[in-house]
Amino acid sequence: MLQRHEATGRDVAGLMREIGAAARAAARPLAIADTAQKNAALGAMADALEADCAAILAANEEDMEAGRAAGLSAALLDRLRLDAARVSAIADGVRAIAELPDPVGQVIARWQRPNGLAIERVRTPLGVIGVIYESRPNVTADAGALCLKVGNATILRGGSDSARSSAAIHACLVAGLKAAGLPETAIQRVPTTDRAAVGAMLAGLDGHLDVIVPRGGRGLVERVQTEARVPVFAHLEGICHVYVDRSAEIAMARDIVVNAKMRRTGICGAAETLLVDRAAAASHLVPVLEALAAAGCAIRGTPEVVAAFPAATPASDADWTTEYLDAIIAVRLVDGVDEAIEHIERHSSHHTEAIVAEDAAAVERFFAEIDSAVLLHNASTQFADGGEFGMGAEIGIATGKMHARGPVGVEQLTSFKYRVRGSGQTRP
Repeated sequence: MLQRHEATGRDVAGLMREIGAAARAAARPLAIADTAQKNAALGAMADALEADCAAILAANEEDMEAGRAAGLSAALLDRLRLDAARVSAIADGVRAIAELPDPVGQVIARWQRPNGLAIERVRTPLGVIGVIYESRPNVTADAGALCLKVGNATILRGGSDSARSSAAIHACLVAGLKAAGLPETAIQRVPTTDRAAVGAMLAGLDGHLDVIVPRGGRGLVERVQTEARVPVFAHLEGICHVYVDRSAEIAMARDIVVNAKMRRTGICGAAETLLVDRAAAASHLVPVLEALAAAGCAIRGTPEVVAAFPAATPASDADWTTEYLDAIIAVRLVDGVDEAIEHIERHSSHHTEAIVAEDAAAVERFFAEIDSAVLLHNASTQFADGGEFGMGAEIGIATGKMHARGPVGVEQLTSFKYRVRGSGQTRP
């Protein structure tokens, strides 16, 4: 069947119409499912993930072998790789979503008009959400579970790199839906790597798709943002900055910068640029760069950075706008928080920025004047994550300004409607 659907664009178009119609049909009973039933499905999914860990890892190893043969970078292979601990973490993440308050039906606001009309604004599911992603198989579980929690049907289109891993994880999600008596088509996985499937989703699947969330590299996100005919929750790339102020504690700055860059280099919250206050260059710059180099990070710097730390190589203009997703960082000195803000506003992708400082005035200026989705003080940029925000998990980071911004968790996956109660009022 998969081969048939990959054979021609016509077959893929038919497949996607079927998937869209099935998702819309599943969205109706899902929207009115009670919290206990949804949580039961999530618990069964987590149990299935743990029970099928060996099968998931076997599928992942096939993906890893294919990725190595295809020459995937170390960062992309790290995104793709699963082990027992990561599968366990995926299952724990699903259980954490089950424990979150269910926002569906929550009254956001209520008021009464002089004519006696009682008005409520109430959270509702968005409907059908399409998620298009690349190498990370864990997105299959994160996205499916988050959407289920708030009564949204989901269409998952993973990349070819993680196709086997995603299929194995998706099977566990379907088992959970079945165990709880929910429609098995509430979480569907597109069973083809044909790019025509993406095109069909961007076109909206004949009106069945309400929102698209892309998770991947610049090429994917640009295509989605350019071609989509439905709303998009997305960030183009994560060009994240850490600014070390003259007031920063040296040991804290060193630890935060190394973690922000090196904990996991392939995630969108990894720091790509380090800015150091020129007034603190003599005391702060070299210790921080030595720690980065000791951790295996390549440093690209301006001439004065290279002069202070000869192991660095000269940075080009492109380095300030590059999302490395690798053990590389661009470094420059700036004249205090003013120039740091100027540099970030010029080069940032408005994803996540951090300031390391003890000067409260510098921190407040940084927070007030930088227009990025996530801002941190004295903390690593790697905390830009829905799970770390206490949101259970996230479907992605949105850098737009409409509807959702920052980690997209359960509340951001809802819309609202108005309920108006009267006692016979008519409008004059």
